[in-house]
Amino acid sequence: MHAEPGKEHEWLKQFVGEWTYESQCDMGPDTPRETFTGRERVSMLGPFWVVLDGEGEMPGGGDAFTRMTLGYDPAKGYVGSWIGSMMPFMWVYDGTLSEDGRTLTLETEGPNFSGEGMTTYHDVVSIVSENERTLTSRMKSEDGSFKEFVWVRYRRV
Repeated sequence: MHAEPGKEHEWLKQFVGEWTYESQCDMGPDTPRETFTGRERVSMLGPFWVVLDGEGEMPGGGDAFTRMTLGYDPAKGYVGSWIGSMMPFMWVYDGTLSEDGRTLTLETEGPNFSGEGMTTYHDVVSIVSENERTLTSRMKSEDGSFKEFVWVRYRRV
């Protein structure tokens, strides 16, 4: 199968490079947010995919290793996945890009924090500048609203 990369694949190239990050994580009611730091290396896999490999501190201690993939499938739109050394679950994304091209909202289904059943999650990637981006993770609550629980700021090295 032969395919040519499009403008959507070109958009993904802005992630390529070395990044540092600082993140805050909401650890639950009556618990202060924890802050942790790390590094991320982003590379292209051919002209269609970016692979984001992260390593850093984990809330509560220890090391975390993560891998995210992002691509664009003309039949589906933006797609991707996320895995981390701290859990056995693979998150699979369907994404939409805002009209201004600055915000990619990735939707996925995953285990509910309550430990019972699944719920919807959004990972929202916002391009601040060519050297800075953010990621906010939010989970759908029982009342249908989304609660933010992770905030990450990435800066290009």
